[in-house]
Amino acid sequence: MGKNLSKKQVKEVLNILEELYPHAKAELNFSNPFELLIATILSAQCTDVRVNKVTQKLFKEYKTPEDYLKLSEEELGEKIRSCGFYNNKSKNILGTCEMLVKEYGGNVPDTREELMKLPGVGRKTANVVLSNAFSKDAIAVDTHVFRVSNRIGLSNSDNVLDTEKDLMRNIEKSMWSKAHHLLIFHGRRICKARKPLCEKCPLDSYCIYYKENVQ
Repeated sequence: MGKNLSKKQVKEVLNILEELYPHAKAELNFSNPFELLIATILSAQCTDVRVNKVTQKLFKEYKTPEDYLKLSEEELGEKIRSCGFYNNKSKNILGTCEMLVKEYGGNVPDTREELMKLPGVGRKTANVVLSNAFSKDAIAVDTHVFRVSNRIGLSNSDNVLDTEKDLMRNIEKSMWSKAHHLLIFHGRRICKARKPLCEKCPLDSYCIYYKENVQ
């Protein structure tokens, strides 16, 4: 982990990424906050592509928290099995649905504090829902955002929470949600975990990782 870029450089980096990925957005399919919440819980340690395959069927049959509560943990587990950790995810989804019905009239709350009370919903999931379902300024730090922002120098931190704080400091608030998607797109396509494609990357003149490890 290297040093931090200046705010001006951070802005320039994001401008380059915007040109590179003009259509960067959530790659999980959803049509309302509840669907996004379920999809994001399913996406832990699972690809969005796989989650979308599962939810394509799931969301046709189960549209409300009440619908899910008709299932046992085992029954739901079978339906989401290919997402991995299905026992745990099934338990969390049903726990979340129960809480939504009991405490929120079946609706998904729109504050981080309330979202994080739901079973299986950590800060990252809460931020994804706030940003994508409720259009609130938030930066969700997943593995891609964490890796890419610390490599380039948008953050200089060894944990997720401090990385989020660095990004909130270094990026204009109105760009938080957009930056989240840009960094994920870059992480999936170029700044990969094991072998980053530095020779293809338009950020090499900024990137601290590149200067320290590749040049």
